[in-house]
Amino acid sequence: MENQSPEPVAEETSFLSSVDLFLFSIISGVLIYWFFFRKKKEEIPEFKKISTVAPSTRETSFIEKMKKTGKNIVVFYGSQTGTAEEFANRLSKDAHRYGMRGMAADPEEYDMAELSRLSEIDNSFAIFCMATYGEGDPTDNAQDFYDWLQETDTDLSGVSYTVFGLGNKTYEHYNAMGKYVDKRLEELGAQRIFDLGMGDDDGNLEEDFVSWREQFWPAVCEHFGVEATGEESSIRQYELVVHTDVNMNKVYTGEMGRLKSFETQKPPFDAKNPFLASVTVNRKLNRGGSRHLMHLELDITGSKIRYESGDHVAVYPVNNAAIVNKIGEILGVDLDTVISLNNLDEESNKKHPFPCPTSYRTALTHYLDISNPPRTNVLYELAQYATDPKDQETLRKMASSSPEGKALYHQWVPDARRNIVAILEDMPSLRPPLDHLCELMPRLQARYYSIASSSKVHSNSVHICAVVVEYETKTGRINKGVATNWLKNKVVTDNGHKSTVPMYVRKSQFRLPFKASNPVIMIGPGTGIAPFIGFIQERGWLKEQGKEVGETVLYYGCRHKNEDFLYQEELEAFEKAGVITQLNVAFSRDQDQKVYVQHLLKANKEHLWKLIHHENAHIYICGDARNMARDVQNTFYEIVTELGSMTHTQAVDYIKKLMTKGRYSQDVWS
Repeated sequence: MENQSPEPVAEETSFLSSVDLFLFSIISGVLIYWFFFRKKKEEIPEFKKISTVAPSTRETSFIEKMKKTGKNIVVFYGSQTGTAEEFANRLSKDAHRYGMRGMAADPEEYDMAELSRLSEIDNSFAIFCMATYGEGDPTDNAQDFYDWLQETDTDLSGVSYTVFGLGNKTYEHYNAMGKYVDKRLEELGAQRIFDLGMGDDDGNLEEDFVSWREQFWPAVCEHFGVEATGEESSIRQYELVVHTDVNMNKVYTGEMGRLKSFETQKPPFDAKNPFLASVTVNRKLNRGGSRHLMHLELDITGSKIRYESGDHVAVYPVNNAAIVNKIGEILGVDLDTVISLNNLDEESNKKHPFPCPTSYRTALTHYLDISNPPRTNVLYELAQYATDPKDQETLRKMASSSPEGKALYHQWVPDARRNIVAILEDMPSLRPPLDHLCELMPRLQARYYSIASSSKVHSNSVHICAVVVEYETKTGRINKGVATNWLKNKVVTDNGHKSTVPMYVRKSQFRLPFKASNPVIMIGPGTGIAPFIGFIQERGWLKEQGKEVGETVLYYGCRHKNEDFLYQEELEAFEKAGVITQLNVAFSRDQDQKVYVQHLLKANKEHLWKLIHHENAHIYICGDARNMARDVQNTFYEIVTELGSMTHTQAVDYIKKLMTKGRYSQDVWS
């Protein structure tokens, strides 16, 4: 939703005479011609084979690529955090076991209108691993594909497909993207060869995927009349190259895209080119309790980064050095060895699993997720390196789809929160080569935080509010959240150097109403207060500009008033200035009976109903999706049922309509 009306066009054209316009046209034409002519001259010739394909020469036809490389299965992924991409890679590797050849593909890199040509390849089909992001949205890399599906009327008859969706049941729009792609492809005439699979990240996404995949391949064999080759051996995707004599200026040290991008920073800044923002403030927000809640301010001066209240800041964290060193120690490897992992499929767009050449230390520190419990495919591939047959059997069993295997995996890995270090420590016979481990570990992902400031007030800084994650596992180990512990240690100046954080801004749909006169109802317990600090700052700024600002109502919740009432001084000052028209705070543990935000909502039901039903109020909810957001939504159903004299079904429909109109928005996480 755009909040800015287009700027009026300055009426200067009348001052230009027709001669001026004529000359201007000729000059423009010459410039345009020269620009395109020059571009043509600079094209990289075909025969020049470079390790990283320049975007201008990249093959945008996946059909031509499949024909050239003898592939008959294409697995597209819509991935925000890397899981769908990981699943796509696993499915494309699976194909080999059935005498087929698969390739994983990012829909952003290809012309998806080519889908209609898939039938040109014998025994071909497309798999779509589609994650749903936020409020039922496509992931960033699947946005263009989604737009194309909505607009196209291409005939896809003759195209075989299947879809596996990745979602989270605690969200309103569970697996919306997977469901949409599955339905839309059928509408366009494509043939579904296996039922839509739905993974639930609130339950066990890995288990859902393994169960679906287990039934999927036999169905494919039946459809195409092929049999499994019985090859269950591990298939390496990358080969190791150790660099003994390499110019260290050509070695990646943590950059996400362009080499030396952290030394010479060039806008625009995005996921592949983050901006190194200096930390100007890092303070503890809570006055007591066992947790550490923090407020950080990142300086974006000179970056040309723009943001609006409600946007997210993505930060690239760094793994704990102690865990990295432990891996090197257990596997007996010099972590400063400079390596490259090169794709054995020379035609693949993905030349390396992470930026190469680099050292093992950099890969384990900046590029690989070594803190989360590994998925079953990692255990399956590592099993071959266990010298104790019992360990080998245990690992293979955990990677199987048998009920005992699933239960064992669940109990031993995710439930016990065992990361790769814990697995290596608890299985002394398992000593895989580090290069294969690096190939198997997923990429370390950026972490998203709701921005806790308004650019109208803080145009050159982005504020973060977060709680440091630290807990004891069932095995007695202390696990620490990667990003929050790294951010906690970002002191403003470190030995005279400014602390920096690689970051970029991700646009969000979580937006203040276009008309400032509309009332807003904000509900955000704990760190869910973050985007509302930005909203309140903006409403205050609008008021100062003399705009008519509607009621600004906040429902905030924390444990104890004297311990973790975040931003108490600021909020009370805003209330005193009349920017916040009603500040409702629930202190859940300051009395015998627990009080949460939904209890306060019920207590103020008449006022809320008046704002929603008669005054066009916008409702915003930020925080935990699993409990709080659901409880709050149920409370609104009750209020609407009672005060709107409706049935429960009508009340649910009423809230759904508000969501459709953008008047009930959620920024939640599980």
